[in-house]
Amino acid sequence: MKDSLDRSAWVSAGLAALADKGLDAVRVERLAADLNVTKGSFYWHFRDRGDLLAMMVEAWRTSATTDIITRVEAKASDPADRLKTLFATVLRADGRLEMAMRDWAARDAGVGAVVAETDARRVAYVEALFASIGVPAAEAGARARFTYQALIGQFRMGVGAAEDRAREALEIILPLMSRP
Repeated sequence: MKDSLDRSAWVSAGLAALADKGLDAVRVERLAADLNVTKGSFYWHFRDRGDLLAMMVEAWRTSATTDIITRVEAKASDPADRLKTLFATVLRADGRLEMAMRDWAARDAGVGAVVAETDARRVAYVEALFASIGVPAAEAGARARFTYQALIGQFRMGVGAAEDRAREALEIILPLMSRP
């Protein structure tokens, strides 16, 4: 690779290291070696490791929430189809980065606040989808929270292959949760 990368290459490498080996693996020297560049490339784009970490948090928030919602909204206009698309998309993810972010959040109050805010946004989106298919408002919130907690639990437990999780959710769980 070239000795000069853009910020996004460093952020992607940092997120990959975080997902694979945890926060302690996100080190300038290690990332530079992984990217086959010098540390000078890093300091061209970032003040310090903290600057990179902040950008990683924002990149995660965008890619794991905003971008997914945008794709779901673009793919399906019917609320029931949006729920199916959301389930299929999220359940096919391997969950390692999600769990690494939660582990990081347990160690860092600032990251914890971002993860909590992200959780709230995700649950609100799922709640709105449930409400839009006719689930009563009081139940839509409970169903959204339960659905979200189950997903995080599956990621934490490493339950099943992604395709198996998605199939089970689309064929069994989503129809159950979607009943008015």
